[in-house]
Amino acid sequence: MKLNRSLPTAAFALVLLIPCSSMTFAQQVGAELPNYPPVANTRNEIRMQLTPRQRTILSTEIPGRVEQITVKEGQSFTAGQTLISLDCSIHQARLDKAEAQAREASQVSQVNQQLDRLGSISVLEVGVADSRLDAAQAEAALMQAIVDRCVIHAPFAGKVESLPVKQYQFVAEGQELMTILDDSVLDVEMVVPSRWISQLSQGHEFELYVDETQKSYPARIERFGAAIDAVSMSIKVFARIDGSFPELRAGMSGTARLSPL
Repeated sequence: MKLNRSLPTAAFALVLLIPCSSMTFAQQVGAELPNYPPVANTRNEIRMQLTPRQRTILSTEIPGRVEQITVKEGQSFTAGQTLISLDCSIHQARLDKAEAQAREASQVSQVNQQLDRLGSISVLEVGVADSRLDAAQAEAALMQAIVDRCVIHAPFAGKVESLPVKQYQFVAEGQELMTILDDSVLDVEMVVPSRWISQLSQGHEFELYVDETQKSYPARIERFGAAIDAVSMSIKVFARIDGSFPELRAGMSGTARLSPL
């Protein structure tokens, strides 16, 4: 009988101990959590990067040996300036041959036309001579186009970003010769949460801080990306800097302060 009376007493004491031990555990966990900064302080700041408005890779359209490189990495150039020239002696010889054959075909065609007026030649022979003239002229035009590709001209004014080839090096068709860019106009690229677009619009002014210069610059939104990334729920935003700042270079990064949001 004494054993039966002690069982309810022990069970009651265990029930009283359970909430006390749970509260102590919660207090211990709460004390160990890191003190994160409030989210509201950083929700209107996003990482950004400065990119050149024009940037391209120049490749060779024909195989050949690099004969001359007129610029160096980091050097500026003007639009239309010769950047690289390839050895074109073989292609030039083929062009000379094609032009000579075109002149020969032209002379034959002229003689046949004179004979045709005199009735001393068949219509078939006149037509064949004209066709051979067209083929010779087409071959000469083809060789002229190949010779023109021996010289690489700058499509716009800018700077040389990279130059992986060397003088006297043989390059294959389609091989990269150099990367060029125009940093006279820099775009600001950033990826923002898609929910922000309801509060952003074209012409929205904001401030951006560049890490490399440790300065702030005025900017404004110019356009938005064509589509929202459904996985990350983000969209690309493009902006431009208001004003000219010579110290800025392509590739610099920093923080865009899009306030208020």
